[in-house]
Amino acid sequence: MATSLPSDAIPADAAAQSLHDLCARLLAGPSATAVLEAWCRERGLSTRTDLVAEVLPGPDTPLSPVQRERLELPRGAVVRYRRVRLICGRHVLSEAENWYVPGRLTPAMNHLLETSDTPFGRVVHPLGPARRNLDLRMLAGAEAPAHRAPNDPLFTVAALLLRADGLPLCEVSETYTAAVLARG
Repeated sequence: MATSLPSDAIPADAAAQSLHDLCARLLAGPSATAVLEAWCRERGLSTRTDLVAEVLPGPDTPLSPVQRERLELPRGAVVRYRRVRLICGRHVLSEAENWYVPGRLTPAMNHLLETSDTPFGRVVHPLGPARRNLDLRMLAGAEAPAHRAPNDPLFTVAALLLRADGLPLCEVSETYTAAVLARG
């Protein structure tokens, strides 16, 4: 698991420093949703700093055996898949795939996930979740983020979101775009 960025891989310009800061916050934070909402406020990306999770249509991506093991799923457990774009104002900050265990959530939480544009992290916030990072990977072009188009992917994060008792709620794979570096 990558937990930090090598300092010699970060160019000394403002965009690269912002990228480094955001990665550090995501790795340290309990929820990507909470980190991104604070980030949006600080950078003035929108008058509405709550993120919106735009659900993307398409076929479900099945869990791998390794993911099933990480989620500590008993035989026959139901897993749901949700693919979203996390949007702040007009900025698409990331795309995320989320495999979650509905039996570990309340009926009201499941209803919100099935019928709303509320991000997963905000839905499950009452459970006091913690994030266990599995991987952070910088993508091609991330070494010069100031020269990337807003929709260009910069880095990916894979993580588990755990309930307060340590039981996994979901596994997420997030791809962050250069739009996260914008300022309002």
